[in-house]
Amino acid sequence: MTLQAIHPETLKAAVLSALGDKAKSIQIALGEVTLDVAPADYLEAMTRLRQAPGCAFEQLIDLCGVDFSTHGDGTYEGPRFAVVLHLLSVSLNQRLRVRVFCADDDQPQVDSVNPLWNSANWYEREAFDLYGIVFDGHEDLRRILTDYGFIGHPFRKDFPISGHVEMRYDAELKRVVYQPVSIEPREITPRVIREAHYGGI
Repeated sequence: MTLQAIHPETLKAAVLSALGDKAKSIQIALGEVTLDVAPADYLEAMTRLRQAPGCAFEQLIDLCGVDFSTHGDGTYEGPRFAVVLHLLSVSLNQRLRVRVFCADDDQPQVDSVNPLWNSANWYEREAFDLYGIVFDGHEDLRRILTDYGFIGHPFRKDFPISGHVEMRYDAELKRVVYQPVSIEPREITPRVIREAHYGGI
């Protein structure tokens, strides 16, 4: 027997019933429900979404950081950093996208949901590593993809494309050494965009 997917309007009503005023906004687009919550209400809202009978989101299947600093070609004026989660209820066959914006652009921080879903562990470490978002309450928040001594957060829109430091193995010293980046910047825009009549167009 297969479960039939719940209609987005039904899911929206269930989420609003579970969260009440903890739901900052909720919308349906392309058949998917997206919920926005305030950072102060984030952990409480996630707890309710996991436990409420009409929601029952037993699984967190994705979590990532987002940098909105260049969103809308620079016309966007809201908070810079957000955390986006995708939740799954296996028992009710429904999915929900949740977004929470960090209150402070200079020191982005939200609560960790790792105590609720242990699958958040590496996702939160990745968002910390690549965006510098701190997850309060995470027991082992350290870099996961970049090197131990890496400086900066490479998925931020203001991070230089070539980075700051490169590493290589020095055969004479018999160890890895760090040095300033020696890569020359190059044109990476495809010719079809760079040249007005490329290919006879």
